[in-house]
Amino acid sequence: MLPSLFLSHGSPMLALTPGPAHDFLTGLAATLPRPRAILVASAHWETAQPMVNGPARNDTIHDFGGFPRALYALHYDAPGDPALAGQIIDLLGAAGLQAGIDHARGLDHGAWVPLMLAWPEADVPVLELSVQPHLGPAHHLEVGRALAPLRAQGVLVVGSGSFTHDLSRFSGQGPDAPQAPDVAEFAAWMDTALREGRRCDLLAYRHKAPHAVAEHPTEEHLLPLFVAMGAAGPEARAERLHASISYGVLRMDAYAFQSAPSG
Repeated sequence: MLPSLFLSHGSPMLALTPGPAHDFLTGLAATLPRPRAILVASAHWETAQPMVNGPARNDTIHDFGGFPRALYALHYDAPGDPALAGQIIDLLGAAGLQAGIDHARGLDHGAWVPLMLAWPEADVPVLELSVQPHLGPAHHLEVGRALAPLRAQGVLVVGSGSFTHDLSRFSGQGPDAPQAPDVAEFAAWMDTALREGRRCDLLAYRHKAPHAVAEHPTEEHLLPLFVAMGAAGPEARAERLHASISYGVLRMDAYAFQSAPSG
């Protein structure tokens, strides 16, 4: 069965700029069975209640400004899957989560940047799921749990955000700038808690992890991790697939979550 994944997408320039995270994502698909479809919970789609996009074919949303023209020339017009969107709404509803479908929305860069690197042919159907920052980690864990049956159907559930995300600390430093000590301390605490399965600590990370509020002044870029964790079921096992730093303050870590062995 497919794992669920958390991917850090960093700057939109990840699509064009070589580096450790770029190279990791370029090789990601070769490590996985080919999915029937991909569902991406993106930090860049915030709504009051869970929403799924449901067009027959996705447009590419360039939801950023001030970047080189070459970035705006990129398009990832992967097919959608309206029938699967309806099934996702049914799964969320069965879990007591009101949700809806946006039939017009395409893919923001939280979805298309990592997918363009991993599945460049854009021939796997892609759907996007919104986040609700005002509802916190526990809500997103429940969203993920409701979606767990999709994995048995060959659907890859991906949370796309950033392991750390304080953009106010970007002041023109290069992508290879040295890592800030507090960023390293937060990432190390999170990694240990994930590998040890300390779910209660992770849900309370803003109070328990060092520098948590500094690394995530707002929560939207970490909440997709809880969707991915929940989609692997109770007692999910976490494996770190990648760790690197970008611009000194953006951790680009990636994790796979697998269901705990039965029996």
